[in-house]
Amino acid sequence: MLGQEDFKPVTLADLAFFERHYALYAQTHSSNTFTNMVCWNHFAQHRYAYVNGSVIIASTIAGVTRLRPPIGPRDPVLFRELLRLALDTGDDTPLVLIDPDTARWMHEIDPDLVLVPDRDHFDYVYRAGDLAELPGKNYVKIRNQIKKFKNKYRHTVEPITPRNREELIKFLVEWRDWKRCENDSFLTHEIEAASYAIENLTKLPLRGILIRVNSQVGAISLFERLNADTALVHFEKGLPEYEGIYKAISMETAAVLAGEVEYINRESDLAVPGLREAKMRYHPHHMVEVYSLKR
Repeated sequence: MLGQEDFKPVTLADLAFFERHYALYAQTHSSNTFTNMVCWNHFAQHRYAYVNGSVIIASTIAGVTRLRPPIGPRDPVLFRELLRLALDTGDDTPLVLIDPDTARWMHEIDPDLVLVPDRDHFDYVYRAGDLAELPGKNYVKIRNQIKKFKNKYRHTVEPITPRNREELIKFLVEWRDWKRCENDSFLTHEIEAASYAIENLTKLPLRGILIRVNSQVGAISLFERLNADTALVHFEKGLPEYEGIYKAISMETAAVLAGEVEYINRESDLAVPGLREAKMRYHPHHMVEVYSLKR
């Protein structure tokens, strides 16, 4: 019977295991990626169990544990055990990040389950070519902002390497101070996650680019391959004194990825004020929808 003792912490040593499993069961949502779990462990305390060929992920935030549906073969017996454990340990939303196919399968097993869309965790997915080329009237304003940036600032685009580590950490400190992250616990955790990613760049499946304005790092982007046709952008930050730099780093990231993948996943908005509007401004091709189980 599935129990808490079956779960163990997600650590860097588990990378090869998750890569093998996700090669069989490709992911489309950002939250289940190994990189996200290990970088955000200080905040969400990710754990996992491997049972009957399925991975089950749990996270604990502020003392509340929530589970995710099995990633693996459809196994009604395992699902019922997971449901029992989730209801025993979770709050009013004991099972989260349920993809639409799994939601339909769950309803086949138990039509009385209450599953609701979790809009705050829908991932935004764009055509890579659209973000790289910004074509047509939908992107006129963004193109103009990038043009102003290029005309105003002498800059270069460089790959991120371990040699940049100290510069990148310094950049994150500057960004943290500008955003006054001490007044926003989520941003504080995000900076910790980004710092962890940079410190462990060679141990994670990450790549990245930076924009240097004169001699200073002005923006960074860290990304990885999510599945066969999609890349995932984990972190994208820019300093405010360079007008238009966020638009520039987004376009330069897409330019790198457009020759490799059809789509770019730019994660969810988490209901952060202003972020939904900013993501919609780039006209997503589709959303990766997820549902939550309510008691």
